[in-house]
Amino acid sequence: MWYFTWILGIGVALGFGIINVMWLDANGKLLNGDNGAQPPE
Repeated sequence: MWYFTWILGIGVALGFGIINVMWLDANGKLLNGDNGAQPPE
């Protein structure tokens, strides 16, 4: 029965990666190289 936890872990990891890419793409941070750093004041 170990394979159920294995496939569940793979599914969760893939889902997290896909959602992360979709979130970065929706925020426009995927292609412009924005690392989220704030400019000095």
